[in-house]
Amino acid sequence: MRAWWVHSPGPIATGPLVWGERPDPEPGRRELLVSVRTSGVCRTDLHLAEGDLAPRMPDVIPGHEVVGIVIDAGEGCVRFHPGDRVGVAWLGGTCGKCQYCQRGEENLCLSPTFTGWDRDGGYAEKLTVAEDFAYAIPEQFSDEQAAPLLCSGIIGYRALKRAAVPPGGRLGIYGFGGSAHLTAQMARHQSASVYVMTRSESARSLARQLGAVFVGDSYDSPPDPLDSAILFAPVGDLVPVALRALGRGGTLAIAGIHLSDIPSLNYSADLFYERQLRSVTANTRSDGKEFWSLAAEIPLTPTTTAYPLAKADRALQDLAGDRITGAAVLKA
Repeated sequence: MRAWWVHSPGPIATGPLVWGERPDPEPGRRELLVSVRTSGVCRTDLHLAEGDLAPRMPDVIPGHEVVGIVIDAGEGCVRFHPGDRVGVAWLGGTCGKCQYCQRGEENLCLSPTFTGWDRDGGYAEKLTVAEDFAYAIPEQFSDEQAAPLLCSGIIGYRALKRAAVPPGGRLGIYGFGGSAHLTAQMARHQSASVYVMTRSESARSLARQLGAVFVGDSYDSPPDPLDSAILFAPVGDLVPVALRALGRGGTLAIAGIHLSDIPSLNYSADLFYERQLRSVTANTRSDGKEFWSLAAEIPLTPTTTAYPLAKADRALQDLAGDRITGAAVLKA
């Protein structure tokens, strides 16, 4: 099969991804072999290629927003069969035994497996996935629409829960890429007013189209105190900015897996009056199931830019340069 893999992590302009041929993967027990139709391009893939996230296996194939067709099923598979369309997401496996798994918080598992980090992902023509961690995708979503929902959508949903937006509350969103533009739609569906702060003019335009009541630059102050905020931009300098925009009792959730260093916080200005700062770590499969039901109900409308699989390096360069509005996807 043809695939991309991370050979020597470094700045995306230096070509850390290698394009070539790899042996076809084979499904193990309770694993599916999937022919990839579409793979979303996530900022986590960029962090992996550039070394902000150290690869956990040599020459790992990135990609964890994968839509494809089952072409083979290993021994013990019962949920899916050849010909079924499935989605493959970031969370690829958990131990099921640690204290976090036992109490329903598998996103905090002590020995998890992640697609495109611990095991090969979707920047390829084929991949394997543990059947228990594959998703059935509602028929109303095309492959291109469904791909970004598998991470950008699910993580956005988790971040929205962590942000604890009160009914009819004001939600600030910092950064407005693949996940944020989906989260804004979910928040508005839940009757929240959305305030968007982002440096990209095209992203600001999309925010206005999606009904944001205020759109400004990343460091602008919203005109009203926020009840909640979500930081999608991987910029630690924005943490005190977002905290100061919160009203009393407000919550800031940080949605990314990587964040540059956070500067010193001033307790009185940034945290007093019971402001809260929360991180977001992956998601549970329950989050995923809840999200797909909500996505179909709204229904969510992803804004996508398609690239051929052979141009994955170009897609990541455009992502790094803020030249993508919404979410990028690779089509095999």
